[in-house]
Amino acid sequence: MARKRYEEEPENHERWIVSYADFITLLFAFFVVMYALSSLNESKYKALSESLGAAFGNAPAIRSEEPPPMQLQQPKLIPMQQRRALEALRREKERMTGIARDIMKALAPLVSQGKVRVTQTSRGVSVEINASVLFAPAEAKLTEESSAALKAVAEVLKDDGHAIQVEGHTDSIPINNAAFPSNWELSAVRASSVVRLFVDSGVAETRLTAVGHGPTQPAETNDTAEGRQRNRRVTVTIMSSLPDVVREVPVEAPSIQ
Repeated sequence: MARKRYEEEPENHERWIVSYADFITLLFAFFVVMYALSSLNESKYKALSESLGAAFGNAPAIRSEEPPPMQLQQPKLIPMQQRRALEALRREKERMTGIARDIMKALAPLVSQGKVRVTQTSRGVSVEINASVLFAPAEAKLTEESSAALKAVAEVLKDDGHAIQVEGHTDSIPINNAAFPSNWELSAVRASSVVRLFVDSGVAETRLTAVGHGPTQPAETNDTAEGRQRNRRVTVTIMSSLPDVVREVPVEAPSIQ
């Protein structure tokens, strides 16, 4: 019996077109994704999602969510650290209050006359002394009376370890004489005179800083004689030794009696 002959199908030489078309489609999708990621644009993400959905049979859409804005957070202390910080803050405020009270006693007559003001803040203890108590007009040499008062302050501070900043201030009326060509020089030399007296009275010079502000930081208006008199002053600040992050912990400070 004769075998049935089957005709061989002719070889298809164009099958590569299908693979080529798939490759081109994937390559196009790849570049669309890369372009969209480089642009970071919401509208382009939506267009990308629609294009890929159409190309790959309604594939899941790509969603773009903007990250939440970065928020600066205050450093948080664990309970043990917080208790230690609070205790350190209380002890420091008590030391500052003791210094303030001792200075007020040493300068009691001047405090009662309103020529010296003692205040306590988180920065430390500030002693504001009217320049008329310390110097003659347009002079930077301490008077004998003021030297005695400042020596009493130095006696309170010499055995203490806190840093001390002495700041000189003037009113806004220009000065120009042989000794001081401007208020800047006058305020700086006045602050230095107080620092020198403190050093001579036993306060370690490494704790002291002299700063001249001239008329740039008025306490009152310079439009009146009373205001100008208040602005001519020297401020002695006993600086708190605690770092800022501890000083900002809210603790009620003892009142100065």
